[in-house]
Amino acid sequence: MMMASDWPLALLKPAAALVIWSLVMWGWMMATRIPALLRAGFDVWRHVGGTGADAASLVPDRVQWKADNHNHLMEQPTLFYAVIAILALATPTPSHMAAAVTLAWCYVGLRVMHSLIQAISNRILYRFTTYLLATLALAALAALCVPTLWHVTL
Repeated sequence: MMMASDWPLALLKPAAALVIWSLVMWGWMMATRIPALLRAGFDVWRHVGGTGADAASLVPDRVQWKADNHNHLMEQPTLFYAVIAILALATPTPSHMAAAVTLAWCYVGLRVMHSLIQAISNRILYRFTTYLLATLALAALAALCVPTLWHVTL
């Protein structure tokens, strides 16, 4: 059983892992996108304004997938980080602590799988399945906030 003193660090580790993974995806995106833009003749010195969507039309789909995934890692995971912060600051029961850490690692693992699927093959069925499972893990993790903050039994 996890000791209460181990609680915040045990929960912050999966959050830190997802931050690191997001930076790995950023690096992969930059390592593929910049050369693709240069090959397409995109002049970063003369181009003014625009968005990532403008560049998306200039690069092959396989390159764009990494940028799309990086954007996805800036979306739903913000809820994950908020839930982690809430639970790390609160003191759940020992059984809820263990469940939260397990769910947090499941979420991170599923988001890494989602990234790899989207960046390499982008098979929609597999990508959607991992996204759905990750969302369910996040929902279960968020549900643990209820008994922790309002002392309600689930």
